[in-house]
Amino acid sequence: MKIILAGLLLAAGLCSGAAAQTVREGTYDVAGTNLDGSPYEGTAVISLTSETTCSIEWSTGGTTSQGICMLHDNAFAAGYVLGANVGLIVYEVKDNGVLDGVWTISGEDGAGTEVLTRRN
Repeated sequence: MKIILAGLLLAAGLCSGAAAQTVREGTYDVAGTNLDGSPYEGTAVISLTSETTCSIEWSTGGTTSQGICMLHDNAFAAGYVLGANVGLIVYEVKDNGVLDGVWTISGEDGAGTEVLTRRN
């Protein structure tokens, strides 16, 4: 857990914008690419736990994973556990509320992509 928190703080510190953005609680549609470039889709549910932190649960391709997340300026980062591996994703919060991210998993090469779009 300390590794996840350290990664989140580092990622959030490296990605700061001039204007603070907001991430809203709710259900998001997920569209992404795996480390091998293959596509995936599903949903993510974000639940706010404070002004800067939240919990997130992804349901993609028959797999569910849970994580902790935080918002800092226009960077939104999440750490999660997938099986025996730790994952990290860093999103840029766009003006329209879309979360545009890149992710990786410990012990794996490369990065995947992921876009979260909030359902109305």
